[in-house]
Amino acid sequence: MYYIRPIAMTDLDTLCQIARESGPGFTSLPDNSELLEQKIGRSLAALAPAHSALTNQSYLFVLVKHETEQVVGTCGIESAVGMDYPWYHYRLGTVVHASPELNVYNRFKTLYLCNDYTGCSEVCTLYLKPDHRRHHNGALLSKSRFLFMAAQPERFSERVIAEMRGFSDEHGHSPFWDGLGQRFFSIDFSKADYLTGSGNKAFIAELMPKYTIYLHLLPESAQAVIGRVHPATEPAKAMLESEGFRFENYVDIFDAGPTVTAPLKKIRTIRQSRCARVQINPSPTSKLFPEYLLSNEKLSEFRCVFAPAREHGGNVDLSPDVAAILQVGEGDAIRIVELKGGQA
Repeated sequence: MYYIRPIAMTDLDTLCQIARESGPGFTSLPDNSELLEQKIGRSLAALAPAHSALTNQSYLFVLVKHETEQVVGTCGIESAVGMDYPWYHYRLGTVVHASPELNVYNRFKTLYLCNDYTGCSEVCTLYLKPDHRRHHNGALLSKSRFLFMAAQPERFSERVIAEMRGFSDEHGHSPFWDGLGQRFFSIDFSKADYLTGSGNKAFIAELMPKYTIYLHLLPESAQAVIGRVHPATEPAKAMLESEGFRFENYVDIFDAGPTVTAPLKKIRTIRQSRCARVQINPSPTSKLFPEYLLSNEKLSEFRCVFAPAREHGGNVDLSPDVAAILQVGEGDAIRIVELKGGQA
Protein backbone atom coordinates (compact mmCIF):
# COMPACT_ATOMS: atom_id res chain seq x y z
CA MET A 1 0.00 0.00 0.00
CA TYR A 2 1.08 3.58 -0.69
CA TYR A 3 0.30 6.71 1.30
CA ILE A 4 0.86 10.48 1.20
CA ARG A 5 2.53 12.49 3.96
CA PRO A 6 4.20 15.93 4.21
CA ILE A 7 7.83 15.99 3.16
CA ALA A 8 10.54 15.80 5.85
CA MET A 9 14.13 17.02 5.82
CA THR A 10 15.24 13.38 5.78
CA ASP A 11 13.72 13.15 2.27
CA LEU A 12 16.26 15.61 0.82
CA ASP A 13 18.42 13.01 -0.94
CA THR A 14 15.37 11.43 -2.59
CA LEU A 15 14.06 14.84 -3.65
CA CYS A 16 17.43 15.60 -5.25
CA GLN A 17 17.20 12.30 -7.15
CA ILE A 18 13.67 13.16 -8.34
CA ALA A 19 14.88 16.58 -9.51
CA ARG A 20 17.55 14.90 -11.64
CA GLU A 21 15.17 12.28 -13.01
CA SER A 22 12.44 14.75 -13.96
CA GLY A 23 14.69 16.53 -16.48
CA PRO A 24 14.42 19.93 -18.22
CA GLY A 25 11.07 21.70 -18.07
CA PHE A 26 10.25 20.64 -14.52
CA THR A 27 10.76 24.18 -13.26
CA SER A 28 9.56 23.74 -9.68
CA LEU A 29 12.31 21.24 -8.82
CA PRO A 30 15.73 22.62 -9.80
CA ASP A 31 18.66 20.20 -9.59
CA ASN A 32 20.27 22.04 -6.67
CA SER A 33 20.42 20.45 -3.22
CA GLU A 34 20.69 23.78 -1.39
CA LEU A 35 17.58 25.16 -3.08
CA LEU A 36 15.68 21.91 -2.52
CA GLU A 37 16.63 21.99 1.15
CA GLN A 38 15.16 25.51 1.30
CA LYS A 39 11.96 24.25 -0.35
CA ILE A 40 11.61 21.55 2.29
CA GLY A 41 12.22 24.13 4.98
CA ARG A 42 9.48 26.34 3.56
CA SER A 43 7.07 23.41 3.57
CA LEU A 44 7.84 22.57 7.19
CA ALA A 45 7.28 26.21 8.15
CA ALA A 46 4.00 26.37 6.22
CA LEU A 47 2.58 23.47 8.24
CA ALA A 48 2.87 25.46 11.46
CA PRO A 49 -0.61 26.20 12.91
CA ALA A 50 0.22 29.94 13.00
CA HIS A 51 -0.01 30.09 9.21
CA SER A 52 -3.76 29.55 9.02
CA ALA A 53 -4.51 32.65 6.94
CA LEU A 54 -3.96 32.86 3.18
CA THR A 55 -0.32 33.82 2.61
CA ASN A 56 2.34 32.79 0.12
CA GLN A 57 3.11 29.40 1.69
CA SER A 58 4.60 26.36 -0.03
CA TYR A 59 3.53 22.78 0.78
CA LEU A 60 5.39 19.67 -0.37
CA PHE A 61 4.18 16.09 0.05
CA VAL A 62 5.67 12.70 -0.79
CA LEU A 63 4.22 9.35 -1.85
CA VAL A 64 5.57 6.50 0.29
CA LYS A 65 5.44 2.75 -0.22
CA HIS A 66 4.26 1.59 3.19
CA GLU A 67 5.98 -1.79 3.22
CA THR A 68 9.46 -0.31 2.70
CA GLU A 69 8.95 3.38 3.62
CA GLN A 70 10.52 4.21 0.24
CA VAL A 71 9.64 7.66 -1.16
CA VAL A 72 8.55 7.21 -4.79
CA GLY A 73 6.97 10.53 -5.76
CA THR A 74 6.24 14.10 -4.78
CA CYS A 75 3.58 16.78 -5.24
CA GLY A 76 3.11 20.33 -4.02
CA ILE A 77 0.84 23.32 -3.50
CA GLU A 78 1.66 27.02 -3.57
CA SER A 79 -0.99 28.88 -1.59
CA ALA A 80 -0.69 32.24 -3.41
CA VAL A 81 1.62 32.76 -6.40
CA GLY A 82 3.19 36.04 -7.41
CA MET A 83 3.21 37.64 -3.97
CA ASP A 84 7.02 37.81 -3.65
CA TYR A 85 7.88 38.35 -7.32
CA PRO A 86 5.86 38.81 -10.54
CA TRP A 87 4.14 35.68 -11.85
CA TYR A 88 4.32 35.79 -15.64
CA HIS A 89 2.17 34.18 -18.32
CA TYR A 90 1.43 34.77 -21.95
CA ARG A 91 -2.23 35.43 -22.64
CA LEU A 92 -3.43 34.23 -26.04
CA GLY A 93 -5.56 36.81 -27.81
CA THR A 94 -6.73 38.09 -31.16
CA VAL A 95 -6.01 41.38 -32.90
CA VAL A 96 -7.96 42.51 -35.97
CA HIS A 97 -6.37 44.67 -38.67
CA ALA A 98 -8.93 46.03 -41.13
CA SER A 99 -9.12 48.59 -43.90
CA PRO A 100 -12.50 49.05 -45.63
CA GLU A 101 -10.87 51.19 -48.30
CA LEU A 102 -8.52 48.34 -49.26
CA ASN A 103 -11.14 45.66 -48.57
CA VAL A 104 -8.72 44.00 -46.11
CA TYR A 105 -9.75 42.24 -42.92
CA ASN A 106 -7.16 40.15 -41.05
CA ARG A 107 -7.34 38.39 -37.68
CA PHE A 108 -4.04 37.65 -35.98
CA LYS A 109 -3.39 35.43 -32.97
CA THR A 110 -1.20 37.16 -30.39
CA LEU A 111 0.68 36.63 -27.14
CA TYR A 112 0.68 39.27 -24.42
CA LEU A 113 2.88 39.19 -21.31
CA CYS A 114 0.73 39.46 -18.17
CA ASN A 115 0.44 38.74 -14.42
CA ASP A 116 -3.26 37.82 -14.42
CA TYR A 117 -2.98 34.81 -12.09
CA THR A 118 -1.28 36.70 -9.24
CA GLY A 119 -2.68 35.55 -5.90
CA CYS A 120 -4.08 32.23 -7.16
CA SER A 121 -3.19 28.95 -5.49
CA GLU A 122 -1.19 26.52 -7.59
CA VAL A 123 -0.97 22.72 -7.58
CA CYS A 124 2.52 21.85 -8.77
CA THR A 125 5.66 19.69 -8.49
CA LEU A 126 3.95 16.43 -9.45
CA TYR A 127 6.36 13.57 -10.17
CA LEU A 128 6.01 9.80 -9.77
CA LYS A 129 8.89 7.39 -10.34
CA PRO A 130 8.22 5.28 -13.47
CA ASP A 131 8.41 1.93 -11.66
CA HIS A 132 5.49 2.95 -9.44
CA ARG A 133 3.09 4.30 -12.07
CA ARG A 134 0.38 1.72 -11.41
CA HIS A 135 -2.74 0.99 -9.35
CA HIS A 136 -3.91 4.63 -9.24
CA ASN A 137 -0.71 5.88 -7.60
CA GLY A 138 -0.72 8.88 -9.94
CA ALA A 139 -4.29 9.71 -8.97
CA LEU A 140 -3.46 9.37 -5.28
CA LEU A 141 -0.44 11.65 -5.65
CA SER A 142 -2.37 14.31 -7.57
CA LYS A 143 -5.74 14.26 -5.82
CA SER A 144 -4.39 14.02 -2.26
CA ARG A 145 -3.65 17.74 -2.57
CA PHE A 146 -7.35 18.48 -3.02
CA LEU A 147 -8.27 16.59 0.16
CA PHE A 148 -5.65 18.63 2.02
CA MET A 149 -7.12 21.83 0.54
CA ALA A 150 -10.65 20.70 1.42
CA ALA A 151 -9.62 20.28 5.05
CA GLN A 152 -7.76 23.65 5.15
CA PRO A 153 -9.70 25.96 2.76
CA GLU A 154 -8.73 29.14 4.61
CA ARG A 155 -5.12 28.59 3.56
CA PHE A 156 -5.88 28.75 -0.18
CA SER A 157 -7.23 31.10 -2.82
CA GLU A 158 -10.69 30.88 -4.35
CA ARG A 159 -9.05 30.00 -7.69
CA VAL A 160 -6.51 27.23 -8.31
CA ILE A 161 -4.16 26.94 -11.29
CA ALA A 162 -1.83 24.28 -12.61
CA GLU A 163 1.00 24.97 -15.06
CA MET A 164 1.42 22.05 -17.41
CA ARG A 165 4.88 21.17 -18.62
CA GLY A 166 5.18 22.26 -22.25
CA PHE A 167 6.38 20.21 -25.18
CA SER A 168 10.07 19.47 -25.56
CA ASP A 169 11.80 16.77 -27.59
CA GLU A 170 13.76 13.75 -26.36
CA HIS A 171 16.87 15.92 -26.08
CA GLY A 172 15.17 18.51 -23.88
CA HIS A 173 14.87 21.15 -26.63
CA SER A 174 11.77 23.37 -26.60
CA PRO A 175 10.64 24.53 -30.08
CA PHE A 176 8.83 27.49 -28.52
CA TRP A 177 11.91 28.61 -26.61
CA ASP A 178 14.08 28.19 -29.70
CA GLY A 179 11.63 30.27 -31.73
CA LEU A 180 11.06 33.09 -29.26
CA GLY A 181 12.71 33.14 -25.85
CA GLN A 182 16.23 32.35 -26.99
CA ARG A 183 16.17 35.35 -29.31
CA PHE A 184 15.86 37.66 -26.30
CA PHE A 185 17.80 35.76 -23.64
CA SER A 186 20.69 34.24 -25.62
CA ILE A 187 20.79 31.22 -23.28
CA ASP A 188 19.51 27.70 -23.84
CA PHE A 189 16.18 26.41 -22.53
CA SER A 190 17.60 24.27 -19.72
CA LYS A 191 19.55 27.25 -18.33
CA ALA A 192 16.51 29.56 -18.39
CA ASP A 193 14.39 26.82 -16.84
CA TYR A 194 16.94 26.30 -14.06
CA LEU A 195 17.18 30.03 -13.28
CA THR A 196 13.40 30.28 -13.01
CA GLY A 197 13.17 27.27 -10.71
CA SER A 198 15.93 28.77 -8.58
CA GLY A 199 13.77 31.83 -7.93
CA ASN A 200 15.75 34.15 -10.21
CA LYS A 201 12.78 35.78 -11.95
CA ALA A 202 14.15 39.30 -12.38
CA PHE A 203 15.75 38.55 -15.74
CA ILE A 204 12.29 37.82 -17.22
CA ALA A 205 11.11 41.39 -16.71
CA GLU A 206 14.47 42.76 -17.82
CA LEU A 207 14.79 40.85 -21.09
CA MET A 208 11.35 39.68 -22.23
CA PRO A 209 9.52 41.80 -24.86
CA LYS A 210 6.81 43.93 -23.24
CA TYR A 211 4.66 44.33 -26.35
CA THR A 212 2.20 42.14 -28.22
CA ILE A 213 3.78 39.23 -30.11
CA TYR A 214 2.13 38.14 -33.37
CA LEU A 215 2.14 34.35 -33.64
CA HIS A 216 2.40 34.27 -37.42
CA LEU A 217 5.84 35.90 -37.12
CA LEU A 218 7.15 32.94 -35.11
CA PRO A 219 8.60 29.80 -36.73
CA GLU A 220 5.94 27.20 -37.53
CA SER A 221 7.65 24.77 -35.14
CA ALA A 222 7.11 27.25 -32.28
CA GLN A 223 3.50 27.97 -33.26
CA ALA A 224 2.70 24.25 -33.37
CA VAL A 225 3.51 23.62 -29.69
CA ILE A 226 1.68 26.58 -28.10
CA GLY A 227 -0.69 25.09 -25.53
CA ARG A 228 0.70 21.58 -26.07
CA VAL A 229 1.94 19.51 -23.13
CA HIS A 230 4.98 17.26 -22.82
CA PRO A 231 4.04 13.63 -23.65
CA ALA A 232 4.79 12.57 -20.06
CA THR A 233 2.36 15.23 -18.82
CA GLU A 234 -0.69 14.03 -20.80
CA PRO A 235 -2.02 11.82 -17.94
CA ALA A 236 -1.70 14.66 -15.41
CA LYS A 237 -3.54 17.04 -17.74
CA ALA A 238 -6.36 14.53 -18.29
CA MET A 239 -6.66 13.98 -14.55
CA LEU A 240 -6.95 17.69 -13.83
CA GLU A 241 -9.54 18.07 -16.57
CA SER A 242 -11.57 15.31 -14.94
CA GLU A 243 -11.48 17.42 -11.77
CA GLY A 244 -12.94 20.44 -13.57
CA PHE A 245 -9.79 22.32 -14.61
CA ARG A 246 -10.01 24.16 -17.93
CA PHE A 247 -7.60 25.91 -20.30
CA GLU A 248 -8.36 29.65 -20.46
CA ASN A 249 -5.77 30.72 -23.07
CA TYR A 250 -2.79 31.27 -20.78
CA VAL A 251 0.55 29.59 -21.52
CA ASP A 252 4.00 29.43 -19.97
CA ILE A 253 6.45 32.06 -21.22
CA PHE A 254 9.30 29.56 -21.67
CA ASP A 255 7.82 26.41 -23.23
CA ALA A 256 4.22 27.57 -24.00
CA GLY A 257 2.72 24.75 -21.91
CA PRO A 258 -0.94 25.40 -21.01
CA THR A 259 -2.06 26.68 -17.62
CA VAL A 260 -5.39 25.18 -16.51
CA THR A 261 -7.60 26.59 -13.77
CA ALA A 262 -10.67 25.87 -11.64
CA PRO A 263 -12.54 27.51 -8.74
CA LEU A 264 -11.44 25.88 -5.48
CA LYS A 265 -14.96 24.92 -4.40
CA LYS A 266 -15.80 23.40 -7.79
CA ILE A 267 -12.87 20.98 -7.97
CA ARG A 268 -14.52 17.56 -8.12
CA THR A 269 -12.59 15.92 -5.27
CA ILE A 270 -13.13 18.92 -2.99
CA ARG A 271 -16.81 19.36 -3.87
CA GLN A 272 -17.72 15.69 -3.43
CA SER A 273 -15.57 14.89 -0.40
CA ARG A 274 -17.28 14.56 2.98
CA CYS A 275 -16.32 13.91 6.57
CA ALA A 276 -17.15 10.73 8.47
CA ARG A 277 -16.29 9.12 11.79
CA VAL A 278 -13.91 6.17 11.93
CA GLN A 279 -15.04 2.73 13.01
CA ILE A 280 -12.32 0.07 13.17
CA ASN A 281 -13.43 -3.16 11.49
CA PRO A 282 -10.97 -6.04 12.04
CA SER A 283 -13.08 -8.48 10.00
CA PRO A 284 -11.35 -10.12 7.00
CA THR A 285 -14.33 -9.03 4.86
CA SER A 286 -13.07 -5.45 5.12
CA LYS A 287 -10.67 -6.36 2.31
CA LEU A 288 -13.73 -6.65 0.05
CA PHE A 289 -14.89 -3.08 0.70
CA PRO A 290 -14.86 -0.65 -2.26
CA GLU A 291 -11.79 1.59 -2.47
CA TYR A 292 -11.86 5.33 -1.77
CA LEU A 293 -9.49 8.24 -1.37
CA LEU A 294 -9.21 8.69 2.39
CA SER A 295 -7.39 11.34 4.41
CA ASN A 296 -7.20 12.46 7.99
CA GLU A 297 -8.00 16.06 8.96
CA LYS A 298 -4.56 16.82 10.40
CA LEU A 299 -2.04 19.45 9.32
CA SER A 300 1.61 18.53 9.90
CA GLU A 301 0.61 14.87 10.26
CA PHE A 302 -1.59 14.79 7.16
CA ARG A 303 -2.01 11.33 5.63
CA CYS A 304 -3.90 10.17 2.54
CA VAL A 305 -4.40 6.70 1.03
CA PHE A 306 -6.40 4.91 -1.63
CA ALA A 307 -7.80 1.97 0.28
CA PRO A 308 -10.90 -0.15 1.06
CA ALA A 309 -13.58 1.39 3.28
CA ARG A 310 -17.32 1.08 3.93
CA GLU A 311 -19.35 4.26 4.39
CA HIS A 312 -22.62 4.13 6.31
CA GLY A 313 -24.69 6.66 8.25
CA GLY A 314 -21.96 9.25 8.68
CA ASN A 315 -19.40 6.61 9.69
CA VAL A 316 -16.73 4.77 7.76
CA ASP A 317 -15.38 1.30 8.50
CA LEU A 318 -11.60 0.92 8.13
CA SER A 319 -9.30 -2.03 8.66
CA PRO A 320 -6.78 -1.62 11.51
CA ASP A 321 -3.95 -1.37 8.96
CA VAL A 322 -5.57 1.49 7.05
CA ALA A 323 -6.44 3.30 10.27
CA ALA A 324 -2.83 2.99 11.42
CA ILE A 325 -1.50 4.44 8.17
CA LEU A 326 -3.94 7.36 8.43
CA GLN A 327 -2.98 7.79 12.11
CA VAL A 328 -6.62 7.78 13.23
CA GLY A 329 -8.54 5.88 15.85
CA GLU A 330 -12.12 5.00 16.71
CA GLY A 331 -14.37 8.05 16.41
CA ASP A 332 -11.81 10.30 14.69
CA ALA A 333 -12.88 12.38 11.70
CA ILE A 334 -11.59 11.51 8.23
CA ARG A 335 -12.41 12.76 4.75
CA ILE A 336 -13.66 10.33 2.08
CA VAL A 337 -14.33 10.62 -1.65
CA GLU A 338 -14.73 8.31 -4.62
CA LEU A 339 -11.89 8.08 -7.11
CA LYS A 340 -13.13 9.21 -10.50
CA GLY A 341 -11.52 10.52 -13.64
CA GLY A 342 -7.86 9.92 -14.54
CA GLN A 343 -6.52 6.41 -14.20
CA ALA A 344 -2.77 7.07 -13.82
